[in-house]
Amino acid sequence: MGEFTTLMARDGHEFQAYLAAPKGAPRGAVVVVQEIFGVNHHIRAVTDGCAAQGYTAIAPALFDRVRRGIELGYTAEEVQQGIGYMLQVKPAQFLADVGAAVNAVRGSGRVGIVGYCWGGTVAWLAACELPVAAAASYYGGGIVKLLAQTPKCPVIYHYGEKDSHIPLADVDKIRAAHPAGVFHIYPADHGFNCTERAAYDAPSAALALERTLAFFAGHVG
Repeated sequence: MGEFTTLMARDGHEFQAYLAAPKGAPRGAVVVVQEIFGVNHHIRAVTDGCAAQGYTAIAPALFDRVRRGIELGYTAEEVQQGIGYMLQVKPAQFLADVGAAVNAVRGSGRVGIVGYCWGGTVAWLAACELPVAAAASYYGGGIVKLLAQTPKCPVIYHYGEKDSHIPLADVDKIRAAHPAGVFHIYPADHGFNCTERAAYDAPSAALALERTLAFFAGHVG
């Protein structure tokens, strides 16, 4: 189990991050980027899972820019709250916070990044602008609007074919713009990795995790 620690971004903003250490010597590090629901139980569990695989793992609380301690569930009302918080955090701000998280764990070796939903887009932007060794993007819907940018490290993409938020035509555009990426499509809906959402799809989540861990093993350590 990890615990929260305080980080500072380059603009002086102080914020919380959930940090989990591996039992032995770290094989590298992974930054875990939240959905629109904050660093909630699910994201902390993902972070603990990365630590169990041997990585120093950290999940920055990107909504601390708006209000500290935001932790939401998955009701329709909470989805709208999360969207509202997300819209208040600008790219320069969340990249500064993710960059601080990268710096915090760099002593463990090469740093990978994984993000979900909004975090999938944030992780992809981090691959374009921050010194990370590899990125995994789960259902990052905003990437299609950012195709003029180019990742500087290997990226693996996970999308659900039943995702009404991200049509497969958008995935095709991303693939066409960045053919070096590793793309996987699952028979699942948006949010299929989250055990606490109705869209959770255990076989797809397990396969995506297996592929992500193999990807990180090859590029992070």
